[in-house]
Amino acid sequence: MSWSVEVESSVSAGRLFKAVVLDWHTVGPKAIPEIIKSASVVHVDGGVGSVRQINFTPVGPFPYAKERLDFLDANNFEAKQSLIEGGGLGKKLESASSHIKFIPTNSGGCICKVTATYKPLPGCNSTEEETKAKEGFTKIVKASEAYLLANPTVCA
Repeated sequence: MSWSVEVESSVSAGRLFKAVVLDWHTVGPKAIPEIIKSASVVHVDGGVGSVRQINFTPVGPFPYAKERLDFLDANNFEAKQSLIEGGGLGKKLESASSHIKFIPTNSGGCICKVTATYKPLPGCNSTEEETKAKEGFTKIVKASEAYLLANPTVCA
């Protein structure tokens, strides 16, 4: 199964890509501290094959999630990642991956498009999970946008 969502931002594609994809382990806890307690790159150096762990506060949907970066094209603001541990893996999902692309707009901002592909476990309400995932991604982009606008030197 898959879903897609597009989120418009006034922040440039390069800056938002850096915040949401490359430096999310640093930006995430600052942009949405009520949900993300901490995050870190736990394997490799931030390039393809890197694994990032995001630890959530009790408000978050689960204790943590580990993601592996499978593809990275920084020049075109595009990445693919897979959920490899935590998150709803083994509880609601058999597998999950996402493709994220930041498309520059004429206004200097961008459109952030994500397409997620996942395989729900039997009995999982995939429509409800899809809605939550789309809302979560939108919140990540909008919180990052607000954080970057308030902190003009971050990810510049």
